Amino acid sequence: NSIDEALAGFCTEIDVILNKDDSVIVKDNGRGIPHGIHPKMGISTIDVVFTVLHAGGKFGGGGYKVSGGLHGVGASVVNALSTHLEVTVHDGENVWFQSYKKGVPDGEVHTIGKTNRTGSEVRFWADGDIFEETVYDYDVLLKRLREQAFLNGGIKINFRDERQEEPVEEILHYE
Repeated sequence: NSIDEALAGFCTEIDVILNKDDSVIVKDNGRGIPHGIHPKMGISTIDVVFTVLHAGGKFGGGGYKVSGGLHGVGASVVNALSTHLEVTVHDGENVWFQSYKKGVPDGEVHTIGKTNRTGSEVRFWADGDIFEETVYDYDVLLKRLREQAFLNGGIKINFRDERQEEPVEEILHYE
């Protein structure tokens, strides 16, 4: 989703953080995932994006003209394969929050503060009942993020691994 925001010209920076608790955070400075009530589904668009397959903005007729994503399944699949997932959206005025447990909303989307910035942050914990291994390989992720930075010129990807005693950080940026 963050790369799609960059391709559409709305995101210039993405942070990917591997945390000591084996969660992953992906944060961007794009427009922020829409949070209003979805006209056809009658629920928050955040819930639609994270619980309905093929619901991504690129397939709603005017979302993205170009996409590097998974045809509207990426966010909902990550959610379904996580024990817990949290979404925080900054829309320039309010900060919106939603959490999920095993893919199911854990309450309603709600505001948790005010903001003057935009963007989305997703934090998730891979489900050990589904995956044999839930510890992320730094080198594999670094290679993939480097490819994304190189293929999407101008985007800055900050990759940080906080699992070590001394955190490691790579800044990936190609004009």
